[in-house]
Amino acid sequence: MEHDTAGNPMKLQKWSRKSLRTASDELRAQNITICPNTTRRLLKDLDYSLRANKKEIAETQHPDRDLQFQIIKQTRLEVEQADSPQISVDTKKKELIGNFKNNGKIWRTKDDLVNTHDFRSAAVGVASPYGIHDCIMNKGFVVVGASHDTPQFAVESIELWLTHIGFQRYPQLDKLLILCDAGGSNSCRARAWKYYLYHSICQKYGIEIVVCHYPTGASKWNPVEHRLFSFISINWAGIPLRTWKIMLNCISGTTTRTGLQVDAVLNKKLYEKGVKISDEQMQEINIIPNDVLPQWNYRLLPKNT
Repeated sequence: MEHDTAGNPMKLQKWSRKSLRTASDELRAQNITICPNTTRRLLKDLDYSLRANKKEIAETQHPDRDLQFQIIKQTRLEVEQADSPQISVDTKKKELIGNFKNNGKIWRTKDDLVNTHDFRSAAVGVASPYGIHDCIMNKGFVVVGASHDTPQFAVESIELWLTHIGFQRYPQLDKLLILCDAGGSNSCRARAWKYYLYHSICQKYGIEIVVCHYPTGASKWNPVEHRLFSFISINWAGIPLRTWKIMLNCISGTTTRTGLQVDAVLNKKLYEKGVKISDEQMQEINIIPNDVLPQWNYRLLPKNT
């Protein structure tokens, strides 16, 4: 094993690129009769273990990454002290609606048979679940879109949260912090995201909106990822999402011991991709960029403010 061994320099764990059968065959060539199971036990005694690939190398380390995390932390503290709501938003992985395999296992008396191939042409539709996590109350709201995941869809999903839950939960709501990724439908570079956010929420309801984008390559730190989406995935694991209703029930049935509750609604509105916002339209927005990292942090203020 000497020339086929790697190890962790901080621990006693070691691993080899050889399979158990290959190691056993090489021992037999040396007149040592041994089976793969015995080889497994011996390797374990020698501190070897099965190791998988681990995603830890961030190839897109932005030089302002740590500074942005500090700004987000400070902004969240300020908003929390002002008793204003803060939400974390993102679009979960798109899902095919139909008789397709959904990874995971559940207790049942017999197998649930699904299609052999996940052909999109055989799907009832493609779902784009846009999640909104209330970081203060630990409550979730998911808008399942049946069309394209566009900036307009993202903004209207936040507006649905406001009209369905936000104003009831926060009667004096006049300021809202939105935490989101730097890409996707709520990208920091998307003009449409800022334009619709201003006109559909900020100006329409007279709310000051503070937006903080997580740095490139740091989306897993966005609270909606590990405080909402992870539990939804666990809840529907092994359940084929054959209909829109099944998907909505799986999402709304997601709970945790720490009090997470989730509401889900279906949005079948059609959204056009590639909508262009002109320079003249951008001039309509009352936007105040952050002095330190304006590309990731900005405020939207109603014109009468």
